[in-house]
Amino acid sequence: MTRSTRQEETGHGRLPEWFRRPLRTAHAYRGVSAVLSELGLHTVCGSAQCPNRHECWSGGTATFMILGDRCTRNCRFCAVAHGPESPPQADEPERVAEAARRLNLRHVVVTSVTRDDLPDGGADLFARTIERLHEPGGVTVEVLTPDFGGDRACVDRVIDAGPEVFNHNLETVERLQPALRPEASYGCSLDVLRAAAERGGEAVLVKSGLMLGLGETDAEIGQSLRDLHAAGCRALTLGQYLAPTRGHAPVQRFVPPERFEEWARRAHECGFEAVASGPMVRSSYQAREMWETVSRARREGH
Repeated sequence: MTRSTRQEETGHGRLPEWFRRPLRTAHAYRGVSAVLSELGLHTVCGSAQCPNRHECWSGGTATFMILGDRCTRNCRFCAVAHGPESPPQADEPERVAEAARRLNLRHVVVTSVTRDDLPDGGADLFARTIERLHEPGGVTVEVLTPDFGGDRACVDRVIDAGPEVFNHNLETVERLQPALRPEASYGCSLDVLRAAAERGGEAVLVKSGLMLGLGETDAEIGQSLRDLHAAGCRALTLGQYLAPTRGHAPVQRFVPPERFEEWARRAHECGFEAVASGPMVRSSYQAREMWETVSRARREGH
């Protein structure tokens, strides 16, 4: 085995050919960064090292990270910083809405670090951010939430604020959860999605995502798709896991694009209404397009 092949297998070296893409202009990045800096906001696009941020920003979509930029949990796959956090800022919903207005966004994704130190896990701030974004002339809103410790009242508070999309990532298959998400659980995440689907009904699209390449088997992926659909999830993202640093869980394999296409087909067969599946796909990738596809199909009675 050559050194380069070994590097690709561990995920700490050279990437496969299909990960190469042309460099994009930094103009959009500079503009967004300036607004975020002025308003004192964070975006997960940078904190999580997302490779698609230029494409999303130029398409009128951005993902804001509320409740600070340090997480109370320490998942082995995540690039977001871990450690003590400051109290929530009461005016953050207004600042997010102002950023959306200045950047002429059409679809806003709101996510957060996990805040196990807060009684409601940050649910009220999520809700107030949704409500502020929905004020006259506002945008469509997708939330990507933590599990709120499985507290259904927190899920209800967020759903009752009326997001168009409720997203909570399952992240990986059941067997790998204890090693990769030691402070979370497979069952709890499914319960959160189920609670959102029951509370929101047809008015809210429930969405989740899985990372591939962490050592899961095809049978385990298939089971996770069935579990997600049974919980009421109707939109799905599947993407290649990349290790943020050598201190994170290593990549066990690089899944080729054609396998992602096959998983998209199988997800549709399972009953998912919208699927984004590919090596570069992340939770918020083509978020607006996925919502519009499902919304249009539901209006037309498909």
